[in-house]
Amino acid sequence: MSAVPGPALVVVASLLLAAPRASAQPPAPEAPPPEAPIIQLSEEGFSLSSGDKAFVVKLRGQLQADGRFFVDDPERNGTNTFVMRRVRPILDGTFFGFVDFRFMPDFGSAQPLVQDAWIDFHPSDKVRLRAGKFKTPFGLELLQAAVNTPFIERSLTVDLVPIRDVGLELHGNVLGGRLQYSVAALNGEADGVSSDLNTDDGFDLAARLFVQPFKAGGPSLLKGLGVGFAVTRGQQFGTPGSASTTGVSVLRSTGQEILFNYLTGAGAGATVTAYGEHLRYSPQGYFYVGPLGLLAEYVSSSQEVRVGDARARLRHQAWQALASWVVFGGDAAYDGVKPTTPFDPETGRGGALEVAVRYHALDLDDDAFPLFADPTKSVTAAKGFGVGANWYFNKRVRFGANFHRTDYEGGATEGDRAPENVFITRFQVAF
Repeated sequence: MSAVPGPALVVVASLLLAAPRASAQPPAPEAPPPEAPIIQLSEEGFSLSSGDKAFVVKLRGQLQADGRFFVDDPERNGTNTFVMRRVRPILDGTFFGFVDFRFMPDFGSAQPLVQDAWIDFHPSDKVRLRAGKFKTPFGLELLQAAVNTPFIERSLTVDLVPIRDVGLELHGNVLGGRLQYSVAALNGEADGVSSDLNTDDGFDLAARLFVQPFKAGGPSLLKGLGVGFAVTRGQQFGTPGSASTTGVSVLRSTGQEILFNYLTGAGAGATVTAYGEHLRYSPQGYFYVGPLGLLAEYVSSSQEVRVGDARARLRHQAWQALASWVVFGGDAAYDGVKPTTPFDPETGRGGALEVAVRYHALDLDDDAFPLFADPTKSVTAAKGFGVGANWYFNKRVRFGANFHRTDYEGGATEGDRAPENVFITRFQVAF
């Protein structure tokens, strides 16, 4: 028979059973619940984002309702009209915190198209790689958003500036934001137009440097000073056919009327096409301090062209000088006037008033006439002066009115085309 354990053994066994096992692990802490998504509706538009802001989708938009009225126009060169100049829903977003995108169609001017469609990979602000369709990094006034320009229509320099193109762009801000750089490889396009496809085998290279030397330090009076230089170069070869394949384009006035066009014809070799190197360059700069804004740029565009067996390199030039003054309610800025206090219709207080003046000119190469352009239909030079005023109800809503006079050389069967005098109005909502 087995022995019955004594009282001492029973006590020891009880203590061993009650002691914690060495292999036992403490319970794992519970994972924090995921942060709730953030839904926001404000004057910045509608946005939906994850709690950590790594994923963001924004819905914004632009509406510009314009009126154009030509004064003293006996030859009826201009057409009085109301027009929805821009109707743009905008979808912006960020994925994983370092991939941005934008999709912006435009239904304005009865010509629906896609203006922007790009993806931007940005591991940092110093290095960003963009792919898709975007503004060519070249013209200073063009790179300013259309909702922020002091004048309703851009200057004559935009006739020689590439607008939007498809390609790759390496860009960023370095030296504390003092230096902006852009280098892009693009399909290539004619002056003053946007393109979606490459109509020949050539590509354009674009490069732009813009320096704001006192942005991050220095005299406060000079913080708003910026100067830069941009260049594009490529080989373009057009083919007779539609306007999108000739490699050259029409040029338009402030009132959006055609002032220059290359010759087109039905017979073989009767249409002017691009045929060789296309080189552009543009020194540019601005200065903003308090209510004062100054902007100036010069653009040179030279393109080798041919018609039949005749060939030439044609060099066109344009420049502008613009000054704006915020009479009250805010400060001038490249990214637009933002009223200090929004307008209150009940009290009649708030808002901001801006006035602006501009002189600009366009000079077409004399060698373009009469072989490549008809001097009785295309002007040889244009010089214009404009005045404008903008009333900002807040930073999203504004009303503008401009008057422009443009004098021409050539462009008529006899002598000079009659001057263009146009009064333009705009109601704008941008969020």
